[in-house]
Amino acid sequence: MIRSVVRGIGSALPRRIMKNAEFEGMVETSDEWIVQRTGIRQRHIAAEDETTASLGEAAARAALAHAGLTPDDIDLIVLATSTPNNTFPATAVEIQNRLGMHHGFAFDMQAVCSGFVYAVTTADTYIRCGLSRRALVIGSETFSRLLDWDDRSTCVLFGDGAGAIVLEAGEGEGTIADRGVLAAALRSDGQHKEKLYVDGGVSTTGTVGHLKMEGREVFKHAVGMITDVIEATFAQAGITAEDLDWFVPHQANKRIIDASAKKLGIAEEKVVITVDRHGNTSAASVPLALSVAVADGRIKRGDLVLLEAMGGGFTWGAVLLRW
Repeated sequence: MIRSVVRGIGSALPRRIMKNAEFEGMVETSDEWIVQRTGIRQRHIAAEDETTASLGEAAARAALAHAGLTPDDIDLIVLATSTPNNTFPATAVEIQNRLGMHHGFAFDMQAVCSGFVYAVTTADTYIRCGLSRRALVIGSETFSRLLDWDDRSTCVLFGDGAGAIVLEAGEGEGTIADRGVLAAALRSDGQHKEKLYVDGGVSTTGTVGHLKMEGREVFKHAVGMITDVIEATFAQAGITAEDLDWFVPHQANKRIIDASAKKLGIAEEKVVITVDRHGNTSAASVPLALSVAVADGRIKRGDLVLLEAMGGGFTWGAVLLRW
């Protein structure tokens, strides 16, 4: 059977690093307060010349270089983002043009922080049905553009960045030993919209708006929802938490990550955590964390890796793949 195999991975971060101490002169907070409640110590903030498209392009080029491929080898780009360069066209098309691609097809995927997980499952579907041979799957965000910098409950949480992988059609035997995407579960529930949203939009206010969040409500739902999709993914693949080599969760809050791993029985040493250095980069957080763990040698070929994310909507999902 056809499997979507990861051929390469790359990432890109804005030049500016913003440490927690900088917030102490802006809002009523402290480095100790932020670290204790979130695990975040710093984040990257995009400059005026750094956009979702430019960061996405840089991550894509890094992934292609890692795979030993060129843009000519790609026939699909799926970009996960909630912060597009323009209302339209899709920022994926702009990245396609920046890469010098004038073939194939490209589109954006909007599922907020779950976007990359949704995008991987979407690209996997195109590959398995024969509509794509090689796909760039990108998560790129400039969430700093959506923040109310006077709201201490949200402005300290988010950062900017991009991550990308190259997925390629490969042959598998239909077993858990195959390389590539093995199982996935996606969910959404719109009744939770008011708990995490942006208070602007083209069709409502005609403005970009600012991010609004009921932090306690999000935390309350997060662990149960994350557990739901991960257990569904385990059931599809016929595995348990003990079979995993690595758990790469959405990097929103270390307390949520720790609680989820504990509830699922995933050993602490198998959890990849980068929230301390990146903050919450929404759809970019999972590929950024993946990129770090591949670059430092933790994730190796043949490892069984679980990706997970939850975002506004609510949306949530998980993907199991063998590296």
